[in-house]
Amino acid sequence: MPKLKLSVWFISIALKRAKEESYTMPWDFETDPEFQDKLDWMEEFVREKVDSLGMLGIHPYDVKNTRRNELVRPLQQEVKQNHLWACHLGPELGGQGYGQVKLGLMNEILGGTTFAPIVFGCQAPDTGNAEIIAHYGTPEQKNRYLLPLLNNEIVSAFSMTEPQGGSDPTNFVTEAEFDSDHWKINGEKWFSTNGKWSEFLIVMAVTNPEARRHERMSMFIVPTDTPGVEIVRNVGIYGQQDGSESYIRFKDVRVPANHLLGDQGSAFAISQTRLGGGRVHHAMRTVGSCKRLLDMMSRRAVSRKTSTGRIADYQAVQLQIADSYIELEQFKLLVLKTAWMIDKYQDYRKVRKDIAAIKALMPKVYHDIAARCIHIHGSLGVSNEMPFVGSLIGSMVMGIADGPTEVHKVTVAKQHLRSYADLDDPVFPEYSLIKRSADAHERHGNASRQPGR
Repeated sequence: MPKLKLSVWFISIALKRAKEESYTMPWDFETDPEFQDKLDWMEEFVREKVDSLGMLGIHPYDVKNTRRNELVRPLQQEVKQNHLWACHLGPELGGQGYGQVKLGLMNEILGGTTFAPIVFGCQAPDTGNAEIIAHYGTPEQKNRYLLPLLNNEIVSAFSMTEPQGGSDPTNFVTEAEFDSDHWKINGEKWFSTNGKWSEFLIVMAVTNPEARRHERMSMFIVPTDTPGVEIVRNVGIYGQQDGSESYIRFKDVRVPANHLLGDQGSAFAISQTRLGGGRVHHAMRTVGSCKRLLDMMSRRAVSRKTSTGRIADYQAVQLQIADSYIELEQFKLLVLKTAWMIDKYQDYRKVRKDIAAIKALMPKVYHDIAARCIHIHGSLGVSNEMPFVGSLIGSMVMGIADGPTEVHKVTVAKQHLRSYADLDDPVFPEYSLIKRSADAHERHGNASRQPGR
């Protein structure tokens, strides 16, 4: 067989084998065309119709605001007509039942746009609360709370964090005692997002102080207008004019026995399931926010001139843009890989390490890109005419919300070290050069003779 024909034959065989192997090990970085069309529609829709709503001084969660509803309801209807409403939920609840990879790609587009999550029916904390009620609520609870929540007719809050205990449930002291046919709740909750707008709260409270650390708490639905529920004050993130992080006091608050969600003592497990997917969504929205920051710093770099030329021509600026691009792409791939693993295993416990890793990395990537964007914009960057300082504060919020970064890093380390638990290397381990050399000679004999002899 001539050499050229032989080469073509080898190539055709190799391509055939590669094609066969592709069915056994799918691995692709390209979105399927049909779903990409949906993403393209989303991107244009958010840019042209949704993004500007954040500049009108209207709060997206104020569902009783007539002007807000006049603007938002038609957009929500348009999203529903395109079958992109509440896609994290199954068809029985009006969603598409999308996996985490698809949801992640959608949330990348929604990130950085104040009203986008509301318009697409995937706003936190309502999404997580809806999932809890969908899984653990009674038919009556679903009728009363879930359906209007899914339709964005009402909003909710997740009352977990406490003033003295932070986000560590093992330090919570808010308690619920069973009293006849009711639960009686006493205690305080801190930073319950959107408590001021909420129709109901999902509250974590200690029901069995003597149980094991993660089985002490239960979860309850508490209507916000229940006697004894007091919103002490609404706290704002620094720079906000109107706060919506509620400090709530519960004093002899009585809720019916059937307002318990799930089994008694199962609050920690329920909350972890709720938070797992939410962390992926937050991470991909952070990717979207960072893409916007990178875009703005790049535009500034090529348009801002000094006496010696554009600042984009300075190596110091180029290095900042390069670092931002590299860090963003690395982070995005890690998040999407984690989302892919969740879809594959359908078990958050198997992906716990990676979920913790993206949560730990998220605030650093966000902070560093925001800081560079501020620096490249100079004095304009630190002014209240630009959104960058808000992004910087937002990155710090991400390092605290749903547990501080340090906690998630410890989780990563502990999960990673589990596979080494049975190892007990000697002082001079097998990977030392002396031992490796001895092993090589034992495997291959004495190969020290001179070349050519």
